[in-house]
Amino acid sequence: MNDTVNTAPPLHLDGVVRRYISGEETLEVLSGADLTLHGGEIVALVAPSGTGKSTLLHVAGLLEKPDAGCVLLAGQDAGALPDGGRTELRRDRIGFVYQFHHLLAEFTARENVMIPQMIAGVPRSQARARADELLADFGLAHRLDHLPGKLSGGEKQRVAIARALANRPHVLLADEPTGNLDVNTSDAVFDALLVTVRAHGVAALIATHNMELARRMDRIVTLRDGKVVPVEG
Repeated sequence: MNDTVNTAPPLHLDGVVRRYISGEETLEVLSGADLTLHGGEIVALVAPSGTGKSTLLHVAGLLEKPDAGCVLLAGQDAGALPDGGRTELRRDRIGFVYQFHHLLAEFTARENVMIPQMIAGVPRSQARARADELLADFGLAHRLDHLPGKLSGGEKQRVAIARALANRPHVLLADEPTGNLDVNTSDAVFDALLVTVRAHGVAALIATHNMELARRMDRIVTLRDGKVVPVEG
């Protein structure tokens, strides 16, 4: 790997365009969107519903292909890869957290964090140790063997965040990760998220409607006319 790739930011969107066609109508949601995330940086994405937040996260997470522009992960152009290569890049470089935890109900907290590692080829013993370490970071060392049905809402979401970090991603993408929690639980989960993401040097893009949480991040961006723009103040 050359020096350019080694020093490149974990995520860079360059002139990304995303259109959807319905019948004879074309809706352009992203119109030359640019965004760079640096390691250890946590960026808030705050924008009204329907402006393209989910589309931006999906494109950044390689779940959708842009119609134009580039998505680069650590300098690697994801658009130049076949589907299998994009899948590997998404698995190895990107972690996802959603508003609802989507844990596997029949597996314990520890097993939920082990599974993505084992899919990636990590030996079971190493996956277990990594899961225990992450869950301890989130204050869940005493809940390792509990099924999701025995966990509180905040505990479930902390397991989901630990799972997203299990494969040591360079980028974390979160869509309203605390939106389904009460205020006190939301603050506790968000505190744990900030500390852990910064400690691991992950670049994070977090979509939220909560401006109080957004102001605690390193910077705030929004979407305007299909472009990513900074929010001042």
